[in-house]
Amino acid sequence: MGSCFEHEEYLSKWPESQGFHSRRHLKTVYDNVHGNIQLDQLSLKFIDTEQFQRLRDLKQLGLTHMVYPGAVHSRFEHSLGVYWLAGEALHRLRKYQGLELDIDRSDVLAVKLAGLLHDAGHGPFSHLFEREFLPRVLKGIEWSHEQMSVDMVDYIVHEHNVDIDSDVLKKVKAMILASCGISSSKEVKEKRFLYDIVANGRNGIDVDKFDYIVRDCRACGLGCNFQYDRLLESMRVMGDEICYPSKEYLTVHKLFYTRADLHRTVYTHAKVKAMELMVVDALTLANEYLSISSHIFNPVEYWKLDDTIIKAIETAPDQELKESRDLIRRLRRRDLYQFCNEYAVPKDQVEHFKDITPQDIVCSQKSVGAILREEDVAVSNVKIDFTRGNQNPLASIHFFTDYESEEKLTIPNERISHLLPTSYKDTIVRVYSKKPELVEAVSEAFGNFQLKTYGIKTQVHETPEKKKRRK
Repeated sequence: MGSCFEHEEYLSKWPESQGFHSRRHLKTVYDNVHGNIQLDQLSLKFIDTEQFQRLRDLKQLGLTHMVYPGAVHSRFEHSLGVYWLAGEALHRLRKYQGLELDIDRSDVLAVKLAGLLHDAGHGPFSHLFEREFLPRVLKGIEWSHEQMSVDMVDYIVHEHNVDIDSDVLKKVKAMILASCGISSSKEVKEKRFLYDIVANGRNGIDVDKFDYIVRDCRACGLGCNFQYDRLLESMRVMGDEICYPSKEYLTVHKLFYTRADLHRTVYTHAKVKAMELMVVDALTLANEYLSISSHIFNPVEYWKLDDTIIKAIETAPDQELKESRDLIRRLRRRDLYQFCNEYAVPKDQVEHFKDITPQDIVCSQKSVGAILREEDVAVSNVKIDFTRGNQNPLASIHFFTDYESEEKLTIPNERISHLLPTSYKDTIVRVYSKKPELVEAVSEAFGNFQLKTYGIKTQVHETPEKKKRRK
């Protein structure tokens, strides 16, 4: 890896034009997670646009703040955090392996800008817009916020005449797409490791996760014992891939475990999902009149979409928006869809699981009384994993024994702690009644469905009697 003297000599050759910026060209902002963050001039040209400032009106966790009141942080501050961590990752690699990796100025600019702009194409209410709303109103359309982020970058460059090298711009866009399989590995001919820093499609370890895990835990008042700095400081590029010391495998595991735990307890909290189901219904009802979904085909229109859309619907006098407006008013008054019950799909059936629909629940009703309709029932199929389905995420990560070693290795299941899980995927089905007076009927139908499907009622707890009697 070279001597300390060689490293110092290498760093001394990096002039200001090669990535070391004079302080007079930097702007400092204070971040409540990372402290002081220095922004370079090129990044500021993107930040100081209405398209990027839009991220201030996109809450990082969507509707989660209605359960965890502190979770009001935005995509804007998360993007600054990823920008900073991307730069820190490059700084560590350059410090220890600068001579052999040949990281140049364009690499530094591209990685940091990719971190800054990776979420520029996100829609309202976090992933709800992309995963729940759009599939409801646009059948068969393939759309991703990553691709929209790339389109938004092009739009900002063109609209604001941003002076950026074409090769740097090409790298930025490829790095944004690296996690979703849109960007072909054939396009990346050299320094493949650079494309794993912001959005890692190879093994899931990236600075995007480093930032949002720590930031979300802090905002929700949860403890976080994942230490991303241990990975930043100890990582090493081997064979054009970022690898980690084998002794840090538990730190790597904490990354994926903490992410899964956040999904289970925060992102897919039962009441958060109830509110999301209501907002999806409200947006769906308003879509034809407001043409919301048509915005996704053009960044010129798309950047105008943000979380304030529900306020616009709520305060609009238009009769065509009445049903949508009534749903949002219910949300404000905490008159939510009523959680009936949930069950975890048995471990041996997770891989072949098909989403449960309201029709499945309605068709399981047996008793006389209230007759359920599909529009009375809402179902949330929650899928949580460690980023690799039911596979151990450590299996796709390469480690090394020590810094003298030139050999990459993986850690097989039998060599890791027996306290770690043997299953890495969980599927939970939650059923809600849209009307309080139908809770008992929906709960009974849900129980019948479970008996028919699995032979037992698998939920941990029954619907409380007081909820069944609520009218």
